[in-house]
Amino acid sequence: MSLKIRLSRGGAKKRPFYRIVIADSRMPRDGRFIEKIGTFDPLKPKDDAARLVLDVEQAKAWIAKGAQPTDRVARLLDTLGVMKREARSNPEKSKPKKKAQERAAAAAAAAEAADE
Repeated sequence: MSLKIRLSRGGAKKRPFYRIVIADSRMPRDGRFIEKIGTFDPLKPKDDAARLVLDVEQAKAWIAKGAQPTDRVARLLDTLGVMKREARSNPEKSKPKKKAQERAAAAAAAAEAADE
């Protein structure tokens, strides 16, 4: 059984509220979970103490048992200093695609022709 530490969404429409739960990876996002270890309220200011409430000791214990945090939960755990998350960067993804490069080359050629 592979365990995940992930967010389970609650709250009203356009007013999200998340529980941080330990769940089997095969279960639905808001479905059955093993244990609730905290809450996350993204609508509160970043400096508010109630924005992220987490039982740090239980999070460490579940990570020691092999539970893998999702990317968003790993970011939250990193802010609390529970675990270290490596920064990811993919500069290739932000480059213009083939058609955009062709359009840019055509625009540059047209501008060069207009200058002459």
